[in-house]
Amino acid sequence: MASREIRSVLVVTNRLSGGGKGHDTASAAVAELAARGVDVTEIRAPSAAETVLLVRDSLAALDPALRPDAVVCVGGDGLINVMLAALAHTGMPLGLVPSGTGNDLARALGVPTDDTAAAVGVVLGGRTRVMDLGRIESRGAEPMYFATITGTGFDARVTLRANEMRWPKGRLRYTFAALAEITGNFTVPYRIELSGAPHGVQDNPERGGPIETRAVLIALGNTRTYGGGMLVCPDAEMDDGLLDLTVVGAVSRREMLRLLPALSSGRRVEHRAVTRYRASAVTLSAPNTPATADGEPAGTLPITVRAVPSALTVLVP
Repeated sequence: MASREIRSVLVVTNRLSGGGKGHDTASAAVAELAARGVDVTEIRAPSAAETVLLVRDSLAALDPALRPDAVVCVGGDGLINVMLAALAHTGMPLGLVPSGTGNDLARALGVPTDDTAAAVGVVLGGRTRVMDLGRIESRGAEPMYFATITGTGFDARVTLRANEMRWPKGRLRYTFAALAEITGNFTVPYRIELSGAPHGVQDNPERGGPIETRAVLIALGNTRTYGGGMLVCPDAEMDDGLLDLTVVGAVSRREMLRLLPALSSGRRVEHRAVTRYRASAVTLSAPNTPATADGEPAGTLPITVRAVPSALTVLVP
């Protein structure tokens, strides 16, 4: 780890995140930073594309004195996801002041998720580490970075439904969405192609070739949790240059209902239908199957997902 002095920051806010919690958190964070002598510039862009453009413009300032020492995200995993396109490979530190529903990247980094002043303290501490990102490639779309997990199948449909729900709040929203989605199209035929897969790791096949299987969902993890602490990729490491895959095979709806409470509580799930792999790149194909990344829509399969080593610098405790 390294450290740097933080004297000026670019603060990107989503004042609608966390069901409105984002507004209060953003105001408190900006006030705390200013009170501690930090020069603060806030961005409240109305769209993802404008957020990326404004962050890029700030980082590209010709006068080094006009560039911030760090970019601070006051929001959830969705806002972080938007900012990755501007921050990847720049070396500019990203600080987190969580105000979203899941806050899974903050959890992975050890940043406090319910104490704004403590999260600001992490930013001002200036300690940095470098982590990998994932990148999704699909035909006809711009590549998309993600920091935590890409989900496909059942869990992607759950996430998309949860994003549209206004009640209940917090992690329960994902549980209610799962109960609603479990009555729909449940398993689909997947084709999985692993590249750069280390032999003898987890359940990786010792010989090459695609894997054909019916599955409820496949999650590809750069980190371990999604949906506010659901431990879907329990062995993922954010700096090993690899993605962890969790495949939940063709279980019955009753079995899935038994698995959901364990997953929702953040416990490691071991089940005969759960298989895990590890690879540097994965191509997934399945008919009419959506994908999400950091809880945001990421199109439909087929997609190729790659680990991008040492792509993001983050501020950590």
